[in-house]
Amino acid sequence: MPAPSYEEQYAYLEKRIDALKTTRTGDEHQTEGEVFDRKTLMTIYDFMKRGLIDKVHYPISTGKEGNVFYATDEDGDPLALKIYRTSTSTFKKVAKYVEGDPRFKGTTGNRWKFIYAWAAKEFRNLQRYYDSELPVPEPIANSQNCLLMEYIGDETSPAPQLRSVELDDPTDTYDEVVSFIIDGWRDAHLVHGDLSEYNILMEDGEPVVIDVGQAMTADFFNAKELLDRDIANINRFFKNRGADVVDPEKIKEECFAPEDDDEEDEDYEDDDEEEDDEE
Repeated sequence: MPAPSYEEQYAYLEKRIDALKTTRTGDEHQTEGEVFDRKTLMTIYDFMKRGLIDKVHYPISTGKEGNVFYATDEDGDPLALKIYRTSTSTFKKVAKYVEGDPRFKGTTGNRWKFIYAWAAKEFRNLQRYYDSELPVPEPIANSQNCLLMEYIGDETSPAPQLRSVELDDPTDTYDEVVSFIIDGWRDAHLVHGDLSEYNILMEDGEPVVIDVGQAMTADFFNAKELLDRDIANINRFFKNRGADVVDPEKIKEECFAPEDDDEEDEDYEDDDEEEDDEE
């Protein structure tokens, strides 16, 4: 039997999305309608034509700015597809993070442009963290308001949030998260800015950080305030879990310690000149 044409695949995609919508009611139905507009369907269709996605299956999380869906590629391997909502309320929430990021100076225009910039921002932040070998999902592609990345979980469900897990050794997990903060600042030159038990997943006992769209560069004017907030959030959570937490000033000292003389400071200025997969 010949493989289905792209038009047939698109028709299938529309039917699949309609099924996702009709199996939900009330606010959930409205949420699905907010993310699956025609422009978004065309972006997903483009991913399919490029061989990146074969099927979109079901939602695995609903966030303030977008939804994440379980998808599979042509080999049946799992992927996470994040679709950012394009509503006016979402635009108002994310505009300040885009306008305030030195990498996106001059971003102007309608809400669509800001949402596209927001998706590209999270993709680039993931790239920085991933290239620095920090525990985040591997970024795969970004186009318009869609971000395709590594799926964190198993065949039964996505990995649970840190807040929902009983930790065998809270201090050990705490140390790993603190290392993410320090190495993120020193190596990726980023501060997460909203790090908490809600956007850290636990996979095989190891923390994986997600939702990095609001992360700012270390040269952002209030980056150190964001760093203070991340440290305070993590210390609060882990102290309540019985971990031996470190004084915030000592963590910041590690962040601000001079680079080793033989270690070349990686320049990230040029990475934002690249188009990535953004259209």
